[in-house]
Amino acid sequence: MGEKKSFVKDYMTRNVISVSPDTQTEDIIDLMKESHHNSYPVVENDKLVGMVTAFDIVAKEWADTVRGMMTTNLVVANQNLSINDASRVMFRRGISRMPVVDEDGKLVGIITNTDMVRSHIERSTPNKVEYFKSTLEQLYGIKTTLKHMRVDTHKLRPTQDRVYADELEGRSYELKMGLAEPAIVVKTGDRWILVDGHHRAVASAQKGYETVDSYVIDLGQDIRLGMEKTADKAGIRTFDDIEIIDDDKHPLIALTESMQDQASKGED
Repeated sequence: MGEKKSFVKDYMTRNVISVSPDTQTEDIIDLMKESHHNSYPVVENDKLVGMVTAFDIVAKEWADTVRGMMTTNLVVANQNLSINDASRVMFRRGISRMPVVDEDGKLVGIITNTDMVRSHIERSTPNKVEYFKSTLEQLYGIKTTLKHMRVDTHKLRPTQDRVYADELEGRSYELKMGLAEPAIVVKTGDRWILVDGHHRAVASAQKGYETVDSYVIDLGQDIRLGMEKTADKAGIRTFDDIEIIDDDKHPLIALTESMQDQASKGED
């Protein structure tokens, strides 16, 4: 799977809450409380004229309207700017978001650091999928097909016997923020075998999500996978059969904390 070039328009948020220069500053504070956003583009006559942020309200001299509080010296992006170039601009300027405008200066979206993280996840995962796809083709002497699609959560057959509670919490947050990496699923016959992404899938099931974003490798025939046989022996058929470990940490987190402890001792 070749790496596709990504653009700002592919990841920006299009339905942006904007305000006008004449919006009352008190109303902006209420809006921040309601929407949980801390900045808003300011639009006048269909043109982007500024941004108002929580920092503006806290740090600047008080004004009754947005016109007296907003920042007008903005860094903006064109929607056809590559995602890599946009991330470089944001990093070098030390900003966490950029309004996106068209050729006429009209606001069409906003791109944030969170969108950059999501773009990186969606570009890195296919490399892992392609490796697994090639391995299956060589192992079984077949040609597979690959689709990026949503799979019904209840159809997924898990192959892992345990997940970690702290990792589940992190995956739940990623799902909420739209940052969850797609799971990897093998379709063999009429079965949908979950091979990677158990924490994501379990978190989706716990939250009542009906589908899981997935890369599906379709074998085109019914082949019983080795991991299926192992799951059968362990009695793992549904998400209810998976043990949630809540008295231990995910190995990666435990390793990280151990390294931090060692570094701390070395400084003493």
